Amino acid sequence: MAITKKRKVAVTKVDKNKQYSLKDASALVKEINCTKFDSSVDLHIRLGVDPKKADQQVRGTVSLPHGTGKTKRVLVLCTPDKEAAAKEAGADYVGLDEYITKIEGGWVDVDVIVATPAVMPKIGKLGKVLGPRNLMPNPKTGTVTNDVAAAVNEVKGGKIAFKVDKAGIVHASIGRVSFPSDKIAENSAELINAIIKLKPSTAKGIYLKGVSMASTMSPGISLDTKSLMN
Repeated sequence: MAITKKRKVAVTKVDKNKQYSLKDASALVKEINCTKFDSSVDLHIRLGVDPKKADQQVRGTVSLPHGTGKTKRVLVLCTPDKEAAAKEAGADYVGLDEYITKIEGGWVDVDVIVATPAVMPKIGKLGKVLGPRNLMPNPKTGTVTNDVAAAVNEVKGGKIAFKVDKAGIVHASIGRVSFPSDKIAENSAELINAIIKLKPSTAKGIYLKGVSMASTMSPGISLDTKSLMN
């Protein structure tokens, strides 16, 4: 695959042997962006945990102070008495049986699914479709709740869910390159602090092993983990 001129220039601006402060990285990620569209800014956080152990499954949610810059499509699966509240809160899709049928047929054109506890038995059979896409509603992420309006408002307002993968890494989008650098830094700090607070008591050694920031198609910028821990 050919490397574009912009990509080549971007690579020269990142010192691979340096660990950047969060402030410097947030400014640099804007400078090295090499796409014509408003790229997402992502963090890749490598943790010193064993994801195979149930007590070291780091997962949770965090509300980014400046949002993600992306309007998330929300599906609410609920009983008829909750539909009006979900629609008023701004849910893109609201219903139950018709959407269960659509999902069984392969439709997953949403970013977040919120469900009420009463309908979870019906949704359980969708695990094979929703699970691999991280769309399965879960009480731990606040997406299984009777207060569907609050859940929708949180998602639309910048709440994101994160989960460590099989390699022990958390991947999350924390904004857009069009954001001012201070907002990128503040969103990043919010996510990192949330993950630090979730350190499993059974995790030994260095917890925050490595953090990299990158925009879509840009080279990664290594962050100074010691300063992040402090």
